[in-house]
Amino acid sequence: MIKRSFLGLVKPRLQYNLVPDSVQELPVPKKVTLLLKVSQNGGPPSTLKVGDAVKTGQRLSASPESAEYVISSVTGTISALAPHVGTLAQKYSAITIDAGGQDNWDDQFKNEPTLDTAMKFFEYAPGNPSFKAFSDPEKTIRTIVINGMDQDLLLTVNQYVVQNEAAAVKSGVQALKKITGANRIVITVPENLVQQATTTGAEVKPVSDTYPNSLPHMVMKDLLGQVVLAGDTVEDTETVFMSAEAVAAIGTAFSASRPSVTKVLTVVGKDGTTRNVRARIGTRIGDILQACDISLSDRDRVILGGPMRGVATYSEDLPVEPGTDGIVVQDEADSAQVTDYPCVNCGECIRICPVKIPVNMLVRFLEARLYEDARNMYDLDCCIECGLCSYVCLSRIPIFQYIKLGKYELSLMETAEAANE
Repeated sequence: MIKRSFLGLVKPRLQYNLVPDSVQELPVPKKVTLLLKVSQNGGPPSTLKVGDAVKTGQRLSASPESAEYVISSVTGTISALAPHVGTLAQKYSAITIDAGGQDNWDDQFKNEPTLDTAMKFFEYAPGNPSFKAFSDPEKTIRTIVINGMDQDLLLTVNQYVVQNEAAAVKSGVQALKKITGANRIVITVPENLVQQATTTGAEVKPVSDTYPNSLPHMVMKDLLGQVVLAGDTVEDTETVFMSAEAVAAIGTAFSASRPSVTKVLTVVGKDGTTRNVRARIGTRIGDILQACDISLSDRDRVILGGPMRGVATYSEDLPVEPGTDGIVVQDEADSAQVTDYPCVNCGECIRICPVKIPVNMLVRFLEARLYEDARNMYDLDCCIECGLCSYVCLSRIPIFQYIKLGKYELSLMETAEAANE
């Protein structure tokens, strides 16, 4: 757990919450909104129209050739199609579906644990598992790591799944072996969940309860004895990470012969209290807060994700997505305010950085938009994006946001260079 004025609480103790809350089941909403990713130059979906009837579990895509898709979480009628711009300018088509009441399940899903099935239905499963690395002929994946510890403070989604849905995780592990052919499947859990994890059929690795030890780069170094080199991805070490919720969703899909359409997420109120809820993917954030008796006032902050790595959002009308593990609500008086005050070279960011990046120098280059120099001279690519530097910054510089922006801008440069070759 975290205790600091960051959430209006007391002194900092950067430890994960190890006591998962029980899950409150939310009713089917009157409407859901699904965000279908489109290419940077893409237009509205050509195969979907307002007025189209859809079934629960139906695969919706922009065109028959498109690899991007969403899975309808309700049975109903498409009432709106609109462009949507997400974090870091990612473009989406927002598909709004008015729910019709009873679920009428689509029969497209084939109960066959194959890579083709995984690519067609599980890329939009709860927890956002990705199978793209397994379909890449240039990559060899030998190890799958199931993360049973949540990747941010206060959240207990994956711990809840390991504690209460170990049988579903076991089914998912068996399916993953058939789908991927991976030689090794490991599950990382806190010490208090080792007993439950041993029933899943995966190799169990206990992880420390100190943040940020559950992040993939830290797990690779501390538990698997491999260091992910700067500029490389975890997949470059022949390893893929999936959340426990994602693996349970895969197991449940094959057991029930239908894809999972609900998401467990941790909701953190203004007073720091937490609760887990299960809602249909696409449910409006405002509906979830209302079900949790959390009211918003002007200038309150709503964060999707956790307090360290989450992203503040501008509207309670945005939907829950498959990767939304938490909603944190902060009162304006308790929200950490950023400033444009210059770095005072206190050194706190360097001392707390898990990979010992010279953050005080890095942020100067990022503020000046010298992104390539930041990467080449001050180890931007080494950052594991834990957010600890922003947490301890005396000047309240939004260092974490500068780092995310810098990496995004560099990716745009690389894409432009590749297109011009």
